[in-house]
Amino acid sequence: MSMWALASPVRYAVHLPWIDRARVTLRRPEVATRVRPLTELTWRGCPLPDFLTPAARPNVEMAEQLDQIAATSPAVVIQDLLSTTARRPLSPFGQALLADPRGLLPQLVDALRVWYDEAIAPDWPRMRALLDADVAYRAAQLAEGGAGRFFEQLHPSLRWHGDRVISDDPFGRDFDLRGRGLALNPTVFTERRVLWNLLEDSLPAGAYPVRAVGTLWEGTAPPPGDPLARVVGPGRAALLHLLDAATTTTDLARLTGMSAGGVSQHLGALHAAGLVSRSRQGRHVLYRNTEAAAVLLRASRGG
Repeated sequence: MSMWALASPVRYAVHLPWIDRARVTLRRPEVATRVRPLTELTWRGCPLPDFLTPAARPNVEMAEQLDQIAATSPAVVIQDLLSTTARRPLSPFGQALLADPRGLLPQLVDALRVWYDEAIAPDWPRMRALLDADVAYRAAQLAEGGAGRFFEQLHPSLRWHGDRVISDDPFGRDFDLRGRGLALNPTVFTERRVLWNLLEDSLPAGAYPVRAVGTLWEGTAPPPGDPLARVVGPGRAALLHLLDAATTTTDLARLTGMSAGGVSQHLGALHAAGLVSRSRQGRHVLYRNTEAAAVLLRASRGG
């Protein structure tokens, strides 16, 4: 999906800081050559084949997802590619992959790996913090309000009807989950609607726009003359300004330039004072402002 943003910067204006860096990366010949299979397969307006977007599983890292894609059988590659051609023909690489899935799938996996390493990984901690915060928020929403409230607040195009999810989707699909569950993935690169898998035989999954994507590329320094910094110190004030969304110690260290040990020390003090809460999400411990911290921030910002 990041390739769509790269091809349509006006439509994805919120990502312009990333787009500018990614374009420089893609102009490097050694990157452009190896990434070309992915570039061709993700033309704007062409649906993504299901095998390229495997349903999310908890605590699965990128390397494992690439291995999963690499293990896709030739028959599934062919079936999934053909499902994308209702509105647009396949690109030249798509046609070649259709003819020789076993031989060319490794090139596509390599393209994914290179694009992730070169264009996504440098900003992944920032993206991951936003995604993790969304997952924590949605999980609480589901626990408190049930499926009906959860789906109706997930996106304006969704509604809950008895035992099914109704989506205002232009493709008019009707799938029976058959007890397989429904994997829902927040993503920073879906800007308008929920994207669903194309084929009923694929593991059911949807990708929806993450909350607060407009904050993704905001600067991280406290405002000059920040009154809160004079009360709790500049380091702790910087952390509080970042903790409107749940974030890990590692990400906070990267965003602030502090050492991980320094961040942990500040977080310990803020937690003891009741200004931040902590919770575990898989392998990560997430920190987030409490309501007491929100009151302090609003006062320091003049709100």
